[in-house]
Amino acid sequence: MLSYDQVFENNRAWVAERLAEDGDFFEELARGQDPLMLYIGCSDSRVTAEEIMGAGPGEVFVHRNIGNLVGANDLNSMSVITYAIEHLHVEHVIVCGHYGCGGVKSAMQAEDLGLLNPWLRNIRDVYRMYEEELDALDDPEARYDRLIERNVQEQCLNVVKTASLQRSFLRYGIPRVHGWVFDMRTGALIDLEIDMEKMLEGIRRIYDLGVHEQGGQ
Repeated sequence: MLSYDQVFENNRAWVAERLAEDGDFFEELARGQDPLMLYIGCSDSRVTAEEIMGAGPGEVFVHRNIGNLVGANDLNSMSVITYAIEHLHVEHVIVCGHYGCGGVKSAMQAEDLGLLNPWLRNIRDVYRMYEEELDALDDPEARYDRLIERNVQEQCLNVVKTASLQRSFLRYGIPRVHGWVFDMRTGALIDLEIDMEKMLEGIRRIYDLGVHEQGGQ
């Protein structure tokens, strides 16, 4: 188990290892970031974005919260998405859930969780939307896994609904939105193959923000 004091020992060893490989590593790192991807994942301590993707410092812009949610009234996630698209010009936005998600499991239970209630309501809303499909699954684990996948899909849709995404995609063709699930049982990343363009076309009538190829909001 990692101790508090060990963190600083590990940091010193990491610095030495990096400098041994590249004496200019930290000088280059300090110059700025130019990531191609925004990763929106769960806060679960077992799911670290860079490690499961094999990415290094500066390669992925990361936002994490309980249940990998993208809420329209969550200024944190909205600010991250806006900054990543409009200032970092990322080419991909990834929403990554994971099997065994505690947030999703909590949302499936009839229990008062206090301050977590309004946050987990977002996942309960996903369950309500797919209630017939989910309740048709007799295996509780299969139902749990499927809700995790459906939650990722709906959070991808929430990204597509944003003005930043619509404006950038219609003008420049980027970023693309992807939905992934990390399977901790095997270590595999699973691409849910979200059809972003179909998703965007399906919501334009209701969620059209007046954003067009030649104009903006």
